[in-house]
Order: sequence, then C-alpha cells, then structure tokens
Amino acid sequence: MAAFIAENFRFLSLFFKSKDVMIFNGLVALGTVGSEELFSVVAFHCPCSPARNYIYGLAAIGVPALALFLIGVIWNNHTWNLVAECHKRGTKNFSAAATFLLFGSIMGRACVAPITWSVISLLRGEAYICALSEFVKPSSLDKFPAEYGAEVLAKFPCRDVPANLTKFRDEVTRRLRYESQLFGWLLIGIVAVLVFLTKCLKHCCSPLSYRQEAYWAQYRSNEDKLFRRTAEVHSRILAAKNVKQFFGFVALDKEEKELVQEFPVEGVQPSPQWNAITGVYIYRENKGFPLYSRLHKWAKGVEGNGPTPEGHELLFLAS
Repeated sequence: MAAFIAENFRFLSLFFKSKDVMIFNGLVALGTVGSEELFSVVAFHCPCSPARNYIYGLAAIGVPALALFLIGVIWNNHTWNLVAECHKRGTKNFSAAATFLLFGSIMGRACVAPITWSVISLLRGEAYICALSEFVKPSSLDKFPAEYGAEVLAKFPCRDVPANLTKFRDEVTRRLRYESQLFGWLLIGIVAVLVFLTKCLKHCCSPLSYRQEAYWAQYRSNEDKLFRRTAEVHSRILAAKNVKQFFGFVALDKEEKELVQEFPVEGVQPSPQWNAITGVYIYRENKGFPLYSRLHKWAKGVEGNGPTPEGHELLFLAS
C-alpha cells in the first residue's frame, strides 16, 4: 500500500508553483489519496448487476471528483475576490487575458484534489473494472461459453462466477485494469503538458522579471499574514471595548489586557475603505513604481483598478 501511494505521488510535482503552494497542494493531494483509499476499502462495493455496474463505477470516480472540485473552488480566495469585484465594480477593468488567467488560477488550484482522486482511482482500477466488465464482448474471449452473456460478465468484479469461468474472469479483469491504468498514466501526461505550457505562457506574458515576481509573491504573503493577524487583534480589542461599554467591565486575561493597553482602537474602518481593498487585483505601476496589492494602492491613494497608459497589467496569481 505504501509503495503504491508513493509511486502515484510523483505527479504532484506538476502543481508545485511556490513553497506555500507546494505545501498546500501536497496536503490536499495527501488527504485525497487517503480518502480514496478509505473509500475503496470501506465504501466501494460493486453491485455486480447489469446496467448498475456502469452507473456505480462512473459515479465512484466522477461524483467525489466533482465534490472535491467544488470544495476547491469554494476554498479559493480568488473565487470570492472575483465575486466581490463583480458585485462592486463589475468586470469593466478586466482584459480578456486577465479574465483567462484569473479563471485559470481558480480552476487550476481546484483541480488538484479531483485529478488526484481520478488518477488514483484509475490506477487502482476497481471502479473501472466494475463499470465496464459487462461491456466486454464474449467473442473477444477465446472459447468463452456461448450460453453466458452480459449478466455473468457483470458479476466478474465480485468473483461470483462458475468455476469454469475463472480463467475468463482473470483475463477480463487483467484487460480492464490495463485499460484503466493506461488512462490514468495518460491523464498524468496530459496534465503535465498543460501545466508546463501554462507555466511557460505565464512567464512569457508577464511584464515582470522573475525576481520581481518572487518579491511580489513574498509581499502578498506577508501582507496577508500581517493583515489577518492585525484584524484578529483589532476585532478583539473593539469587541472588548463594546462589551465593557455594555456591562461596565470586561473579563480579559493577561494577554488581552496587554493588547488593549498597547493598541488603542478608536473606531472601525468605514465601508468604502473595505471595498477599496477587497476584490480582484490587477497589477499596476503608478509613474513607474509598482503597486503590489489593493491595500498598497489604497495606502498610496491611487484610484481605479484598470491599466494606465504608462502601466502594465498582470493578474495576481500568487497565493
């Protein structure tokens, strides 16, 4: 089992774009592999019945993959930035290239788990064998008894067959497992080529140097961490002030008392400020100086999100 999982983990390198993304994608794929193995051992039971095998086998591969894809879309911050952008400002500031890159970023990240699920399912072969065993032509099996048809072939995945059909069951299983694993390796190859071409296209179309893109990713990562940390402290202090005003006192632990004393909070940010720093960010330069985020633009007092005559446009893709 361990060797099998390790062998099929090689294709995860296709999705590694940065250290943070590598860790994230690795954890997603690891959880997906574990879930697929648990599902195969505990939950997958081929009905071994004509017409039902095909539906059940395809559902075992496709439905979890679809669910994982939707979860990936929901968990992606770019999804909700896009929703906020469309709700507040529409898509008038988006070029065709920026829109393509944005959806490519969302879809690419969301596809890690479903592709992992599909590849592992195909390499294992059980769902594929269950789905297609009844469609094997008896004429393709040497000396297959004429009195048996699709109903018996559908029972091959369950090994519930007459003794004289054991060798045919083994041949059908071996043939279908070969096809399933072939499709699995082809899927890995196709994904590898697509990721390579996308990576090349991204760097060729980028107006930034490799080092500046790396700095941009570091800045956005640090900004996000500091923003979340500061927002958590700010909301805690504001909540403490409001609770104290209602009750006349507030029960704080030592750490919270130190925070209240060290960081006085006078009020809350107005909605226009929140709207200004929320949404999809299109890379801009103001008079030759880069603006790395919506928060950076707001701090510099720059309005708008579209490209300027002296500027460049590039959709932010780093996480």
